[in-house]
Amino acid sequence: MKNLKFRLIVMSFLQFFVWGAWLITIAIYWFDTKQWDGAQFGAVFSTLGISSLIMPTLMGIIADRWVNAEKLYGLLHLLSGLCIFSLAFVNSPVVFFWVMLLAMFFYMPTISLSNSIAYNALKEVNLDIEKAFPPIRIWGTIGFIIAMWVVNLTGNKATAVQFYISAVLSFCLAIYSFTLPACIPQRSKEKSSSIVQMLGLDAFKLFANPKMAIFFIFSMFLGAALQLTNMYGDTFLDDFKNIEQYADSFVVRYSTIVMSISQISETLFILAIPFFLKRYGIKNVMLMSMIAWVLRFALFGFGNPDDRLWMIILSMVVYGMAFDFFNISGSLFVETSTDKKNRSSAQGLFMMMTNGFGAIFGSLASGYIIDTYFIQADGLKNWQGIWLTFSGYALLITILFALIFRYKHTTNDVLKIKH
Repeated sequence: MKNLKFRLIVMSFLQFFVWGAWLITIAIYWFDTKQWDGAQFGAVFSTLGISSLIMPTLMGIIADRWVNAEKLYGLLHLLSGLCIFSLAFVNSPVVFFWVMLLAMFFYMPTISLSNSIAYNALKEVNLDIEKAFPPIRIWGTIGFIIAMWVVNLTGNKATAVQFYISAVLSFCLAIYSFTLPACIPQRSKEKSSSIVQMLGLDAFKLFANPKMAIFFIFSMFLGAALQLTNMYGDTFLDDFKNIEQYADSFVVRYSTIVMSISQISETLFILAIPFFLKRYGIKNVMLMSMIAWVLRFALFGFGNPDDRLWMIILSMVVYGMAFDFFNISGSLFVETSTDKKNRSSAQGLFMMMTNGFGAIFGSLASGYIIDTYFIQADGLKNWQGIWLTFSGYALLITILFALIFRYKHTTNDVLKIKH
């Protein structure tokens, strides 16, 4: 059993290491090294959303019906690694967009597949996933943090080496995935009575449940805010170099390491998720996440590397609650509210709403809004205006969710496991 947990920990660590090697620093590479424009950068980040519209659900269907999830997972990491490796040789923002889109087509489904693989393996040995999964998932965050530190401390946050690092670890994970416990398709031997069942699209029936439909819709709206600090956080801190009094500050020199405090905070809040879910229920946990997003953006808006450094640090801390309470709790909620035959598909649907529709809207809208309204006469960005606008958006979503999402928590509802 300990060996199983360790094997899943390695998977989780590598899963997010390969993402963390470039996700936070790619903005510096884009703006400082390549000197490409912001609207195009928004389009590049929208590839996470575009790929999440189709691929996680499609790959979930394949894993539910035809191919072992761990084998499909390995193949996808091999292909995504090849694409990320290729980015180092691209010198056109248009070509960069298409290569990144292909890379995300392969990578984004692996997030939900890794959850399915872990949940299945833990249930096979009769472990409670509510207790067993969060400590395993923590190592994914640790992998993300270490990747950020490696890229920053080796002086590669503005170079193409970040893509080499990510690709090599993707290849390692692809090989390793074939040693993971078998996650056999649950519906391979069933006779389908309809096209919907044959394609494994039963998960979309969740929208017929008002509670689930509202949950998914607000997941999409909050998903629009999910990647904004990943897109702009590092370059925001790095931009303090343009202000003389902050030019040689620790925040500027080690912006990626400062950003990693957010992921360190994640490791703490992941452990707190079972307690908060059982005590407060999904609605209140989601509200806590949304309020944390309001604070995340607002603190960025008022912070600086000197007398208001504490605001930047506090923003990093609340990110742990904002990100974990939304993503992990949402994933567990979907897992415990769906039939086991459709869980991979349902996880893919959740990914589609958050990292799909939500991410596309957030990426494209933020790129347009920043370029249109927040570029100053000297060419620099009005970061305070940017972050306070994002904070206002998160506050509006929080208020609407509190008023519209009608859900009464009971002890056995959200955390009930359907075997």
